[in-house]
Amino acid sequence: MDITTKFFGMFQNQEVIEYTLTNSNGISLSAIPYGAIVTKIVTPDKNGEKANITLNVERLEDMVAHRPFYGATIGRVAGRITDGQYTVGGQQVQLDVNEKGNQLHGGPAGLDTKLWKVKTKNEEDHASIIFSYKSLAGENGYPGNLEVKVEYRLTEKNEWKILYTAHTDATTLFNPTNHIYFNLTGDIKQTILDHKLQLSSSKYGILGDRNLPTGVLKDSSGTAFDFSESKLVREAVLSDDPQIKSVSGLDHPFVLEQKGEAVQAVLSEEKSGRQVIMSTEENSVVIFTHNKEMDAFQIQGEPAKQYAGITLEAQTLPDAVNQSKFGNIFLQPEQTYHSQTMYRFNVLK
Repeated sequence: MDITTKFFGMFQNQEVIEYTLTNSNGISLSAIPYGAIVTKIVTPDKNGEKANITLNVERLEDMVAHRPFYGATIGRVAGRITDGQYTVGGQQVQLDVNEKGNQLHGGPAGLDTKLWKVKTKNEEDHASIIFSYKSLAGENGYPGNLEVKVEYRLTEKNEWKILYTAHTDATTLFNPTNHIYFNLTGDIKQTILDHKLQLSSSKYGILGDRNLPTGVLKDSSGTAFDFSESKLVREAVLSDDPQIKSVSGLDHPFVLEQKGEAVQAVLSEEKSGRQVIMSTEENSVVIFTHNKEMDAFQIQGEPAKQYAGITLEAQTLPDAVNQSKFGNIFLQPEQTYHSQTMYRFNVLK
């Protein structure tokens, strides 16, 4: 395994260094301590041609100014929290809000906006970039001092493992994810509509006002949300389903039916032969299809077009703190949070 570094940019008068892990199969993962952001993942296609398969902001200044979440560590809580409020022990907690009166992706200054500490580790069969950050009590309205560690581990088996660890000194919420967008063509000027997706899921979350979960989990069988068999993403995104038309694509949580080592998502692209397989310990994956063009900044000389990428955001179901049966995202002082999500990169000949 190889670990290299290079200068990426400046943030608050500090140098931000990009760290790159590369295995013996020519697969590499790069990340920076600002936001613990993945800046690229390079894999070969079926002809051995290497390309970046993720959607990434090229300049640190654009990450800071526009906060598009590409490849970022999201938290303390991923997704939306209704009105930025929840109740614990009979007391209502008001979090900082940042989108239509709700809290989105941890608030106005979430983990994706912070400069994390970083170290690397190189073992025989894997190498890691390990980020750590202490989120102080009151940050974005959350109680408790929260110490977070996120490890990005690249293995010789072509696996990217995300290992989260956290502990707190007061009851708080924690439900992180990584907001990676994949585009397996290796060319972000092409859309992801002709990617194929399969999910180990038979239910999805209905969205309501302000794009918030309603608490309803609906059977996906026979609907546009049915990915029980591999199918083209365009079949869902361009369907007439009102849930999809209202947001111009997918931006929905899918309930995962197995946990741990089982395969829960398979994303593939026929022309390149690239495939990504996801396994997670979380109970859902949010599929978001980059439903509008981002013209505030440029990537490869152009705005990031509509449907330029697709996320596989593993997490506890969004707004779980306000929706019964969605899962428990409370973290207690006596607990240590552990969670792992794995993406494996394959080539189909």
